[in-house]
Formats: sequence, structure tokens, C-alpha cells
Amino acid sequence: MPGTVGWGVTKMQGLVRDDACGSTGLVEVRSKDTVVCAVNDAIAQRIGQQKFKIWFKNSTRITVTDGLVKVGVANSFIANWLESHFNSHITEAAKTVIGDTCRVMFAIDSQLLDSRKSASPDCPAGPVKPFNIQPAPLNAATATRHCAGNRLKLHFDTFVVGQSNELAYNAAKAVVCDKQSPFNPLFIHGGYGLGKTHLLQGICNELRRIRPAANWLYLSAEDFANQFVLALKTRKLDAFRHRMRQTDLLAIDDIHFLASKPSTQEEFLYTFNTLDLAGRQVVLASDAHPKMITQLSEKLVNRFVSGMVVKIETPDFKTRCRIVRQYAGSMKREIGEEVVAFIADNMKSSIRELQGAVLKLAAYASLQNGKIDLAMAQSVLADHIERCDPTIHLSDIESAVAEFFSITPSAVHSSKKDRTISLARHFCMYLARKHTRMSSSEIGRLLGNKNHATVLVACKKIEEQLAKDAQLNWQGRSGNRVSSAKAILEQLEQNIR
Repeated sequence: MPGTVGWGVTKMQGLVRDDACGSTGLVEVRSKDTVVCAVNDAIAQRIGQQKFKIWFKNSTRITVTDGLVKVGVANSFIANWLESHFNSHITEAAKTVIGDTCRVMFAIDSQLLDSRKSASPDCPAGPVKPFNIQPAPLNAATATRHCAGNRLKLHFDTFVVGQSNELAYNAAKAVVCDKQSPFNPLFIHGGYGLGKTHLLQGICNELRRIRPAANWLYLSAEDFANQFVLALKTRKLDAFRHRMRQTDLLAIDDIHFLASKPSTQEEFLYTFNTLDLAGRQVVLASDAHPKMITQLSEKLVNRFVSGMVVKIETPDFKTRCRIVRQYAGSMKREIGEEVVAFIADNMKSSIRELQGAVLKLAAYASLQNGKIDLAMAQSVLADHIERCDPTIHLSDIESAVAEFFSITPSAVHSSKKDRTISLARHFCMYLARKHTRMSSSEIGRLLGNKNHATVLVACKKIEEQLAKDAQLNWQGRSGNRVSSAKAILEQLEQNIR
């Protein structure tokens, strides 16, 4: 009978490290655990030691009982990832060791998360090993420019890891902790204020710590574009290319800025290809998936998706609480748990909101020479909470609109102008203006790098259609559909709430 895969919640005991099994991660040691070692070895042979070390070593705990192979993981996020990407490999490995009648199941094991938190914050996958690449010789002036990381203030040890960002964090650690990085490029995307820049700067600072002589560079895509244009004007293109292409690690923030800049995109493509062929690392961050960035060349999109593309989600309540505690601790301020919960429950959009709330409380308490309690938090943060956007986000609107009009979210971001997509895009912009505090420029940029005038025109069209309750038609899954503007708006608003 073929192996079956599923996952559920279970509680496992006896978590120890099996040093006798060289390629395994965390296992439950018994007299028959040679079977577990064999299963782990079989998995490692199928997926390779690099992937095994990232996804299984120190991240899973395998047990075998009566033909049932349980793969213990820290949370459902990792369980879903392993099931999606390594389902067949685990099943085949288990069948090789145990037989065709074995079954595979993923199980949530909370002890694994605790074990990982208590591990060394540096490189949980093992001892740090530097890259194989030898840095190119640079003169003192060039080295100073490349090692501008002395100004980078964000580090891995101040990054709060939760279910929403754990995958991105592990991938970022793997980039600097492994002898040969398995991800090139590493592309991190997500909304504003969720930690993308923190991870990029953390990678650079960690590389500087473990390899002081390494040659690396961190800059924004806007800086890259500006320096490229300046190099063209001053006829110093060779110096620009040498600086960009002689790095062991190139970290570019806000890579979506290159959209609609074909010449700069072509230059970056050559830079990326040079670094990739030399085995050097490229790390990128964006507010959207590569395929969602309109006016980005197909060649660049293909390069980006050939590596590791990982999304950072909005932090959950527990993670927000930990962020509040950490930020308050960095300011040497004591905040009670009821205040922590109050802030985390009302600030849901981004990490910057949480930090702003703590900063405002700390400043007020210092001026009043008082203690931060719940009453003070409720009073001081009332206006702050009112100005935040705690319920509806652009991603919610995109999903609801795409589902209603039977299109994909990427179509809303595209430059296509057929009736259905244009109507969906107009409603998306109108709802974003109505239900979020984003400006027209922000909405346009996030919906495919449109300018603010496009958003204003779209909103005006929807307002005119609503005023006369016009009959609108579009192409749905079942053919042509017709409905009034007010009915469409009412249904969309129900879907996003």
C-alpha cells in the first residue's frame, strides 16, 4: 500500500540529540532508533545534505512506531512546507527502510520550538563555515566603501522570530552559516514594516562578524539606479561595475524600484549573472513577489524565482507581544503584561506601529515621571490607535476583488486593460482609498507601479458609477455577468470584512 501523508497535533516526550546519527537532527533515542537514523540518512541521500541540514536537522524529530513514521515539527507553517516540498522524498525514504506498508504523518511538537529558542543564536545548523569564495583584492578606499556595514544597526539577535517569519529567518541564517549557500538569490517579500530590511542588514552584519575580511555591499535599489546613472554621466562605468561585481555578498533592498527602468534592469541582470556564475551570494527584498512586480523584465523575474522566494506575513498576537517586550527592554522600560497585550491587540499592521506605540508611552512616562500602566496606555495611545489601520489591508482587498471578478491578484497588478481586469482594478483602488489610510501614490505603487493620477481617475470613475448605480458587466467563470455598481460594492465590502 503506498505511503500516506498527513499532519496533526501531538505531544512528544523524550527529546534529546542523537550524536550517534551523524546526519540526523533531533530524534527520540531508544534501542531501536537505528531505524530512525536509517530513515534520516535515506532522506538526506534523496534531497542532499544542504537541504537536509536546513529543513530537517534541528528542525524535525522523527519517530517510528509500528510502521507509522511521525515527523515532528515546531508549527503548522513548517509542516505545510515540508509536506508540499518533501512529501515524496520522505515517503520513499521510509518505504526503503521500513517497507511499502509504512505511513507518514506530520505532527506539531511544541518542544522543538522551545529547543530551537534555547539553541545558540548564531547558527543552529552547526558550526559557522565561511564561503568558499575568496574576496577580490581591494585597496583601502574601496574596502571602506564596500564595508559600509559599520552603519547597519539591525542584527539577527534583535529579530523576533515567529510563525509569520520563521521560514525567511531560517533562509537568511542559511545564507551566511552554510559553507555553500543553497539559495541564490534569496528573495524576501512582504508588506511594509514586517522585517525585510532587518533580515538583509542582519545577513550583512552576521557575515561581517564571522568573516571580517569578506567583501559585501548593502544598498537600496534606488541607490543602485542612482549610482549607475552617475557612472554613465561621469564615464566611470567600469569602476561602478567593479564595485558591484567584486562582492562576496550583494544585498539590495526595495528591488521593486527597478520596475519601469529597462536600462538599469539590464545592468542589474549582468551584475546578477556575474555574481551567480562566480558562486557569490545575492539577497533581495521587495514589497511584492517577483511575478507581481509589473514592468520588470521577464529575464529578471526568471532569475529571481530560480532561487528561494519567501514571504514575511503580518506577525500574530504572540509575536507582537514578544516584539513589544523586546523593544521596551531595549529602552530599559518595564511594561506590564496587560499593557503588552493591549498594544499587541490594537497594533496589527506592522512592527513599526508597535515600536511607535512603545516609544510614545516611554516618552510620556518620562515626562510625567510616572509608571506605565494600562490606564496610561489607554489614554496616551487612544489617538495612536485611531490612526492605525487595524482591520482591512490592501492584500485583503486584492484577494476579495480577484475572487469576485474571477481573476488572479497578479492580473490586478498587470498593465492589461480588458474590461474585466480594468473594472476589478478600479474597484480595488477605490476600496483601498476608502478602507485604508494609504495615499494614492502608495496604492498605485503597490498595485503595479501605477502613478497617483491613475488611482484618482479610477476612484472618480467608480464614484460616478455608484452615483447613478450603473449596470456593469464583466466576464466571469460562467460567462458574461451583469450587476449594479452598488450591489458589487456591497458584496466586495462584505467579503473583505
